Amino acid sequence: MGLTKAKLEIEKEIGVDIINVLFNPSEYQLTDSANYSEKKVPGLDGPLFQYISGEATELSLNLFLDTYVPKQPTSLISFGTPPTSTDVSAITKRIANATSIDGSLHRPPEVTFRWGSLNFRGIVTRFNHTYTMFTESGMPVRAKVSLTFKSLISPNDKRRASPFESPDRTKYRTIRQGIGLWDIASMEYGDPDMWKMIARENGILNPLDVRPGQVVKLPAL
Repeated sequence: MGLTKAKLEIEKEIGVDIINVLFNPSEYQLTDSANYSEKKVPGLDGPLFQYISGEATELSLNLFLDTYVPKQPTSLISFGTPPTSTDVSAITKRIANATSIDGSLHRPPEVTFRWGSLNFRGIVTRFNHTYTMFTESGMPVRAKVSLTFKSLISPNDKRRASPFESPDRTKYRTIRQGIGLWDIASMEYGDPDMWKMIARENGILNPLDVRPGQVVKLPAL
């Protein structure tokens, strides 16, 4: 089996613009992150963190583009026209177009980066290119490209992959060491302030006066 080459597939109104990578990247980076808000609860030394939402996965990588063809001595040129260097900016412009709105799509195009087991579909959010080699006429023939993508996964896809347990029915939970009512409220309802509803349902006057092993009833919303 030959060496698998990476490629970029840029969405078009009709078809796909495929850019084959001459040199595979030496590495790539995938980044996942999440958004939290801070909630201050009286009696606690520090704030509680409430999960708000996850961020789209980011893919960062560097590519090396080269369209330089060394000149051949006249004595070595046989029949036909020998290959010549071409302007590498013709390739970088195709990639740069993925960062702006496509008039036919009315949005930036989707871009898929394929290489081995990686099949990343997203949009290009950052594109830097540096030209590193030129011909005598000033035509760029080599470039280093830095790309950042954000994945395109719908909220429904993420829910199917990691569904939340429904808060619309009554449940019971056992309090564990280091877990308070606000922690349970944040996990079950997505809002630590809902601890008051849990406390009221269970006749708890002081939210700090709970013990590990205690079973509490979680009312349905």
